Amino acid sequence: MMFDLIVKGGTLPSKVREDGSIKEGTIADIAIKDGKIAAIEPTITAEAGEIIDASGTLVAPPLVDPHFHMDATLSYGTPRINASGTLLEGINLWGELKPIQTEEDIETRALAYCDWAASMGLLAIRTHVDTSDEDGLKGVRALLSVRDKVKDYIDLQLVAFPQDGYFRSPTAKDCTLRALDLGVDIVGGIPHFERTMEDGRRSVTELCEVAAERGLMVDMHCDESDDPLSRHIEQLALETQRLGLQGRVAGSHLTSMHSMDNYYVSKLLPLIAEAEVSAIPNPLINIVLQGRHDTYPKRRGQTRVPEMLKQGIRVGFGQDCVLDPWYSLGTADMLDVAFMGLHVAQMTSPADMRKCFDMVTVDSAAIMGLEDYGLAVGKKASLVLLDANDPIDAIRLRATRLTVIAKGKVISQKPRDMPKLSLPGRPDTVTRRAPKR
Repeated sequence: MMFDLIVKGGTLPSKVREDGSIKEGTIADIAIKDGKIAAIEPTITAEAGEIIDASGTLVAPPLVDPHFHMDATLSYGTPRINASGTLLEGINLWGELKPIQTEEDIETRALAYCDWAASMGLLAIRTHVDTSDEDGLKGVRALLSVRDKVKDYIDLQLVAFPQDGYFRSPTAKDCTLRALDLGVDIVGGIPHFERTMEDGRRSVTELCEVAAERGLMVDMHCDESDDPLSRHIEQLALETQRLGLQGRVAGSHLTSMHSMDNYYVSKLLPLIAEAEVSAIPNPLINIVLQGRHDTYPKRRGQTRVPEMLKQGIRVGFGQDCVLDPWYSLGTADMLDVAFMGLHVAQMTSPADMRKCFDMVTVDSAAIMGLEDYGLAVGKKASLVLLDANDPIDAIRLRATRLTVIAKGKVISQKPRDMPKLSLPGRPDTVTRRAPKR
């Protein structure tokens, strides 16, 4: 059989045995034909149109970002910079940017970001798009266009997100429903930004009912606050069960849980697990925006990731922002996100670090419902070659993406990161890869 492409000698992040256990470090060849993975075997001798020598480097499924704001990305400094660094000033600044940006501006920036993402092996993104006002629908139209333009290499999901509050903004309800009519994939919300706790609770109920009626998923900004009494995730778990939305709902941020008392959290986490609600913390942004009103000790806001995992809650790390009103840095690197999340959550055991890699790959893909994702025969042939020995090494190094393959086609290549040295009696090159475990 003639294949389109064979990746030779790559190290797989894991292999599931017949008994369900996982074997790390399997070396294998991967054959690709017609955009699908056609074979994964120790050695494939068939001919192929192209052969890539992986030489023992890590071959992983694509990186995944389950939480982003593509309508705002790469807008940093327009019309001004967030001087306080707070969430609320960022929201106000976004309100100043919306009326002066054009649909073309949004699309141009979003496509540029997708170029960054493709080069970093980030091939699945869920982005929220503001649906607060009539002007906001230009963001919806722009990102619908972007979704179509990048569909051959990036799976882009759109969340209808009433940034200014589903009830608080007088046009948000109508515009959110219109965005869903136009083809936006997922129902979003921001209950903690409504005018009252009761309005926040009502918004969760009504938006979940919209999702149930339309057969859509839900991804809600929930309790992105330092206020331990912001508890809308409780309502989201309730509505998920009441409406039969189990497995289709995510709560993003959940930073108030960082400040809640332990007794209440001991009740809350089982409720989230029982409702099969996923959690999407955003490490880079959560630790920057939260705790801005504190002196010392200063809170860092990331939700209780290890405790969620122990309860069986599915967790995926998100990027959230890059060069926008809320965040002045970022490179579309999900390994950078995993690196920060690992540190803030103090997840430093080998098993925990390995789990952090899952949270920017397979676990986030599951949250997004990407059924054609993964390194398995018959799955979509999207994968990334990382200059690392294993997933932990990949996070430690924020490893170079040597080759990115999207739906069977090579879309990005980069040389190995091996600086040349001129040191007496020492090798002439150096690699930072860790010894194989």
